[in-house]
Amino acid sequence: MSRIDDTKEFIPVRIAVLTVSDTRQLGDDKSGQTLVDRIEAAGHILADRAIITDERVEIADQLRAWCANPDIDVIISTGGTGLTGRDVTVEAHRDVYEKEIDAFGTVFTIVSMKKIGTSAVQSRATGGVSNGTYLFALPGSPGACKDAWDEILQLQLDYRHKPCNFVEIFPRLTENQRRK
Repeated sequence: MSRIDDTKEFIPVRIAVLTVSDTRQLGDDKSGQTLVDRIEAAGHILADRAIITDERVEIADQLRAWCANPDIDVIISTGGTGLTGRDVTVEAHRDVYEKEIDAFGTVFTIVSMKKIGTSAVQSRATGGVSNGTYLFALPGSPGACKDAWDEILQLQLDYRHKPCNFVEIFPRLTENQRRK
């Protein structure tokens, strides 16, 4: 079972938050603020924050820019993961991924089922890796952001989490680039 190894030192991770919305502004971005509050409360560093409209190319461009920034380790987006015609965040993420973390969406669905039952099938939460950066696309509701952070990301982004976590393999994410 998972646990926190208190004999290890906590390592803060630099996280950027991207809200995807045609209507939100910083002042009414509850989902983005939910993530920011949780990131900072956990001891991580908010590396950047932006709000962008539901445009696939623009979303992918922002993700690529942040993946190229050595001061950002993780990108969490919120919004645009549903089924409507304007929901293109998942496609934008997949345009950027080098590798998809298939189980992230599965685990998020399991977590969501406990809270919202079969409505969880409408979420297309996803995760992946690009240029040594982790990327996660979450639904645009504060509740979904809380669930994803509290039950998945908070643990996987904690170096002390056992039996394994995302942080401990950061150095190996780009090992293919070193071989060239």
